[in-house]
Amino acid sequence: METLVQVDTSMGAFTIALDAAKAPKTVANFLAYVDAQHYDGTIFHRVINGFMVQGGGFDQRYEKKSTLAPIQNEADNGLLNTLGTVAMARTGDPHSATAQFFVNVSDNTFLNHRSKQGADWGYAVFGKVTSGMELVEQMKVVPTGEGGPFAKDAPLTQIVIRSVRRL
Repeated sequence: METLVQVDTSMGAFTIALDAAKAPKTVANFLAYVDAQHYDGTIFHRVINGFMVQGGGFDQRYEKKSTLAPIQNEADNGLLNTLGTVAMARTGDPHSATAQFFVNVSDNTFLNHRSKQGADWGYAVFGKVTSGMELVEQMKVVPTGEGGPFAKDAPLTQIVIRSVRRL
């Protein structure tokens, strides 16, 4: 049985179906943040039309929220970074994902797992938007520019995550 979560934002809401069968550690990690209400009041701080919308790590003052320990990358689970899928954001270290996630707004094949070497590790998909994708389509085209530490991809009008809750 898949778990559904609703992401309620200042622009509207969308629902994500989580795939615990293929990404058990990633889903457990994400739900730990959901259950702790970590995402409440965070923002989508990075929006790139044709690529993705990313959030879950910064509050409205662009202060980074504290996180749990990073998790093992599960990008080798067979799930692909296609339009509407949800994946974990990370640094250059393949095993550095904590709370930040992104919704792919196009097929981003270059983010898929190719090998367990460096950049080829890929980004772990752990869910898919099942309703409200039209909202994500609206989010991807908001005007962006400088915001906090981000030089160009921050929405000029913040997209606030009011809450993320299990359905």
